[in-house]
Amino acid sequence: MSDEHTDRPSRLSAVAVLPWTVALLLFVVLSGAVALVVLGLSGNPLVVPKMAEHAPPAHSESPDSSPAPDPATSEHQQAETQHPEPHPEETPQPETAHTPEAPEPPHDASDPHGAAEPMTAGEHAAPAEHAPAEPHHQDAETPAPEPEPQAVEPAAPQPEPQVAAATPPPPQPPVRRSGPDALAPAPDLALIEPSPQGPLPKIDAAGREPWQVYARPSKRSGDRPRVAVILSGLGLSGAATDAAIQGLPGEVTLAFQPFADNIQQWISLARAAGHEVLLNLPMEPVDFPANEPGPRALFVSLSPEENQDRLRWALSRVSGYVGVVNHMGSRFTVSREAMQPVLAELKARGLLFVDARSAARSVATVMASEMQVPRAINDRFLDNREVSRATVDARLAEVEEIARETGVSIAIGQAFPVTIERIREWSDTLSGKGIVLVPVSAVVDRQPDR
Repeated sequence: MSDEHTDRPSRLSAVAVLPWTVALLLFVVLSGAVALVVLGLSGNPLVVPKMAEHAPPAHSESPDSSPAPDPATSEHQQAETQHPEPHPEETPQPETAHTPEAPEPPHDASDPHGAAEPMTAGEHAAPAEHAPAEPHHQDAETPAPEPEPQAVEPAAPQPEPQVAAATPPPPQPPVRRSGPDALAPAPDLALIEPSPQGPLPKIDAAGREPWQVYARPSKRSGDRPRVAVILSGLGLSGAATDAAIQGLPGEVTLAFQPFADNIQQWISLARAAGHEVLLNLPMEPVDFPANEPGPRALFVSLSPEENQDRLRWALSRVSGYVGVVNHMGSRFTVSREAMQPVLAELKARGLLFVDARSAARSVATVMASEMQVPRAINDRFLDNREVSRATVDARLAEVEEIARETGVSIAIGQAFPVTIERIREWSDTLSGKGIVLVPVSAVVDRQPDR
């Protein structure tokens, strides 16, 4: 019994001490927790300025690349996001909406001012001061138009090469003094009729006809055979035309294309050298359009009025010629309906007609005789199919033979250098052969119809 009474007070004392021990431990734990909280609150303001001081600009880095916050300061940062006014350093965070502009800095890489602007504190102070970044981006783009004027400036001189590449104006005929065989200057004003197309030849009040007034005077040949040579298609090549005018004897008749440039100057120069002059009259060939006769040619398909208008245009281009010779016309000259108004116009204006005989069935000669138009007929083309010395010499020999048989013959050649050279050499031999070289007007109406 005595032992039980002695142990009871010791158990009671242990039971009484245990709650106090637990309370003390809880107090110590709570005190430590409070101390940790107090230390975290007091140390967090020191960490935030340090992080803000070393944080890079918001617009140069995406939000995902920012460092993770300290778990001890997460509650404090949440409090700051609810109250941003006390911390102006955190205001650039809304500018992260401009992160799509991040690819644009390469445009500013060449601008020395673009690298310094992101470091200024003014842009971090308020979003309003970040607006100059857009004008600065526009300034960075302003060099882009500068290469455009640089590209346009070399393009501006481009018209000059075009002018240089354009067809140069035709050379002016050389001016030479008149020789002893020079013909009278043309035109004779009494033989000119004004018209909408230009000055046209006409028969004057005294009955003088242009084909007789503008003709080269022919020497009396008696009974000797006469040969007339026509060099056709002149005026298109200045070198060939000058070679024909200056290199051939004055008895050679020269025919000029009506659409040639400086045609009046060329004809004046030819007459000054003693040459009688014809005008080429372009006419439709059978192989048109493969063979083009030239501008304003006469066509069977055109109305008589339109062909007459084209004929008058050609006649008004120049003065001082004795008549016309058809250029091509293998289809046109076989049509009576087409030739009738042409020959009537030539007769009314006192001009002669040379039938080039581009078609064997040509009716031009017969119609000219019927209408009493002065006419002549070509006997041979010197260089129509082949241009060579042998060919030209052979054709000239044939012309000689025709002249001996009929008393008169005519040949037509073109202004090829070999043709000019062979005619010149051949003409020097005629006096020894008893043949006379004459202009075409000297053989008018001396050939039988064919």
